[in-house]
Amino acid sequence: MAGRGEPPLWRSLLYVPATAERFVAKAAGRGADGVILDLEDSIPPDGKAAARAALATAVPTVAAGGGELLVRINRPWRLALPDLEASVVAGVTGLCLPKVDSRHHLVEIDQVVGELEAERGLPVGGIRFCVLVETAQGIAEVREIAKGPRVAGIVAGGEDLAADLGLPEPDPEMLAPYEAAVRLAAREAGVMPIGYPGSIAEFTDLELFRRCAEAGRRAGSEGGMAIHPAQVPVLNAAFAPSAAEVAHAEGLLAAFESALAAGLGAVAYEGRMIDKPIVDRARRVLAARDRIAARRS
Repeated sequence: MAGRGEPPLWRSLLYVPATAERFVAKAAGRGADGVILDLEDSIPPDGKAAARAALATAVPTVAAGGGELLVRINRPWRLALPDLEASVVAGVTGLCLPKVDSRHHLVEIDQVVGELEAERGLPVGGIRFCVLVETAQGIAEVREIAKGPRVAGIVAGGEDLAADLGLPEPDPEMLAPYEAAVRLAAREAGVMPIGYPGSIAEFTDLELFRRCAEAGRRAGSEGGMAIHPAQVPVLNAAFAPSAAEVAHAEGLLAAFESALAAGLGAVAYEGRMIDKPIVDRARRVLAARDRIAARRS
């Protein structure tokens, strides 16, 4: 992900309504890589001002836990601008931007955020964007959106996207081509692909949720979002290399390095020839292991 700094470790991003004081108090201890204080879907229209005001105590409460802290703002500009005024504060490391349908929208938000960072003595450019693509126009523009300013991760929002596409429900099979387009755009832009097939609302059947999360990883995603604490350990496990994957990667790299030291032009490991893409995958496995270990410590 060259050119965009260190990629985020967002195996699990847990949504918490900004006004839910009991949930906010416990959010940092749920084990999620990031907590998203929500000003959007979980807040009714007449509660938006109260949700913004709640950030004054919610942000330091969650930030004290030391993990990533994002705020999901609203899309309409008359809501988004006061949301940004309340959200660009010390302790917030990212903004979750819903229904992004153009790169231009990101450019405008980047300008506002940069002005607020400068005014408030925060590192300019320090707050990163997690982008939700949730409309047909967003899918059509996703390659340019993924290359937008501050974008660190991007996800197809299945529920809203299904509604905008006229689907009767967010059927994973029907949404698969659009989610694949988002992942491809993420890889092209060098940002983190996020998401899994199925519904984020599935927290009663955790075995089904686990299968969805693991399918997301097999498809190339690196993390997912949760609306219930029970989903967090499922996501953390699904988007982390297993002990067997780590052992295989360590053995493969040891064999490769040994062959290089011996001046060999080709080497096999466990009956398979090792070439650059295989070595690169093994290195990514160990890099993920190390980043997760660093977060735990």
